[in-house]
Amino acid sequence: MDVRSDNAGEWGTRSRVGRRSRLRRTIAAGLCLAGAILATPYPAGAAEVDLAGVREERLARLTKPDGWLTLIGLHFLREGPNTVGAAPGNDVVLKAGPDRVGTVTLEAGGRIRFVPAPGTGVRVEGREVAAAELTWASSATATRVTFGTASFFVIDRGGRKALRVKDSESPRRTRFAGLEYFPADPGWRIEAKWEPLPPGSTVPVVNVLGQTSPEPAAGRAVFERGGVRVEMVAIDEGAEAPLFFVFSDGTSGRSTYGGGRHLYAARPTGATIVLDFNRAENPPCAFTPYSTCPVPPKENRLPFAVTAGEKTYQGGPDSP
Repeated sequence: MDVRSDNAGEWGTRSRVGRRSRLRRTIAAGLCLAGAILATPYPAGAAEVDLAGVREERLARLTKPDGWLTLIGLHFLREGPNTVGAAPGNDVVLKAGPDRVGTVTLEAGGRIRFVPAPGTGVRVEGREVAAAELTWASSATATRVTFGTASFFVIDRGGRKALRVKDSESPRRTRFAGLEYFPADPGWRIEAKWEPLPPGSTVPVVNVLGQTSPEPAAGRAVFERGGVRVEMVAIDEGAEAPLFFVFSDGTSGRSTYGGGRHLYAARPTGATIVLDFNRAENPPCAFTPYSTCPVPPKENRLPFAVTAGEKTYQGGPDSP
């Protein structure tokens, strides 16, 4: 399930200074846009909520050299050898890199081996090797194969193994159109009743591939809006992480992304939890077709319009 972070890769070569400068100008323009949108005053009573800082951090995270905008491919592996490269004759055809990067072999027992093509400068974890095993415990620790400004690593989706491919010079990143928001509105900073669930509770979550997985559920945020009672379920990503809500609402598919949005909230210490929908953000799938985002569970499909947070990305997931 693709959610907030996916750390991988590095900047390309030092010869990319000019392109980096253009990207910095793009990011700076996006920050100015975010600042302009924040001209609507935020309540003095909620001064602890640094909305401008939150949005600047969001923009920096999204546009970083290994962020979601760098995805250029998602290729599921078949059992046995899979040739990988930019040439059309490969089993896995990449959008960047040499004609042949190498061969990835998915063994019957689930082990994955990689043999780089000779003379291409392909590196595994920063080193040139004759062969290597590719691990995939998590996106943050998966073995990286790099070639120029591009890279790939293995992910697991419902027991199926795939290569996730990134390029720091992806047009989605270098031509990023910036983020747009609804005006900041204190009315969408809601103090909800917190109802914790028993340890070990789960909620079935479907991703955009149609795969269902039981995700740890921490509890429910209960509140009323316009006379409508909702009980939003929070996904638990670990004791040190904020709680995670995947939701849709009356703006979905209109002024906001059709697949819903994401919201993170600080873990409650008492009987209430603060849901600041001004912090709602688009999922990775709003920016790239190569992500595998979760679909909002039925409890989180809100029957009213949440006119706060990020709007639809104007570049769209299928933009270059």
